[in-house]
Amino acid sequence: MSITVDSDLNAVSLTPTPVAPTKADDRLPSYMEHQVQRAGLASIYDKVLAGERLSHADGVALYDTRELNLVGAMANIVRERKNGDLTYFNRNLHINYTNICNKQCLFCAFDRLPGEEGGYVMYEDEITERFARFDGHEIHEVHMVAGIHPRLPFEYYTNLLRHVKKIRPNIHIKAFTMIELAQMQRLSKLSLEETIYALKEAGLDSCPGGGCEVLSDRVHKELFRLKLKPEQWLETQRTVHKCGLKSNATLLYGHIETMDERVTHFERLRELQDETGGFQTFIPLAFHPDNTEISHLPPTTGFDDLKNIAVGRLMLDNFPHIKGYWTMISPRLAQVSLSYGSDDMDGTILEEKITHEAGALTPQEITLDYFVHLIKEAGRIPVERDTIYNEIQRF
Repeated sequence: MSITVDSDLNAVSLTPTPVAPTKADDRLPSYMEHQVQRAGLASIYDKVLAGERLSHADGVALYDTRELNLVGAMANIVRERKNGDLTYFNRNLHINYTNICNKQCLFCAFDRLPGEEGGYVMYEDEITERFARFDGHEIHEVHMVAGIHPRLPFEYYTNLLRHVKKIRPNIHIKAFTMIELAQMQRLSKLSLEETIYALKEAGLDSCPGGGCEVLSDRVHKELFRLKLKPEQWLETQRTVHKCGLKSNATLLYGHIETMDERVTHFERLRELQDETGGFQTFIPLAFHPDNTEISHLPPTTGFDDLKNIAVGRLMLDNFPHIKGYWTMISPRLAQVSLSYGSDDMDGTILEEKITHEAGALTPQEITLDYFVHLIKEAGRIPVERDTIYNEIQRF
């Protein structure tokens, strides 16, 4: 497993290329290899063992099979080849600085239209108060995403970044989806590169992965037509990476997308990662239907949650990390996912709003001790990390 160091961010990461062939002792037990044969997954298993890239047809076959444990076992081979037993988490705080948004996505329960009751914008006093509530907590990252407010000036965002750095000078600011960045470019009257550099100068350290939902023109047209189109989202990510910022990538699943569209989503992310190497982590996001305009759809199941993590690990051979995002799938299922391809459980979070507005029943935060307990009980090694995967301490 080769390691590269990003000189701009001083980050240690895995080289974004398909993994090397597995060692002989990494093979599945013989009884599972027989099951792989019977399930018609032998050719995929052979590719996994050889470190070969999976095709579109392979991805569809992985979704079509009901043999979840076999898919998870193959994903675990890749997980352990890349990260061994290490399982990462960090101490982070979520700030959703406004819920006012003009994009009207049908899957969102968080947004409020301008002038609608319940809308809010957080200014410096509110940001200061939010951090003050957690003065007793060690926090290494603040994760800031929000709605697309049509009337906030560009200076709001640069002032927001500077104020956070004033409060916590050493904190890593992971902020702004590609949708938010596109809005800021319109406001700044600068090029996208110039806009990003202005945000970096104000304190932006990296970007999250949300906003792409599903990289499908059909789904975009039906569910989130006012957001960036798939090609625009990818181009914005390309520019973010060009400007020296790391980011993540997501998939919002469990609504109207097809399995074929999920696989195409992986392929498009994989292709951009081949080009830029700027993605750190893939994060499957389980759709929560409550209080949305498509609330008639059922929530995701544990089977589908684990399948998406496993298939993501197998298809995204050039992504260093896969996250089991506990706030969407529960801490216990995220713990199980550590054997289905994931090597990261996100962080302490400290008050998340977007998913909980849509009916999530998960806790608002997890303590460090509970993280360590969950990871150790799963037979893995807990590693507290910073945002760009530098190790802080190992338990």
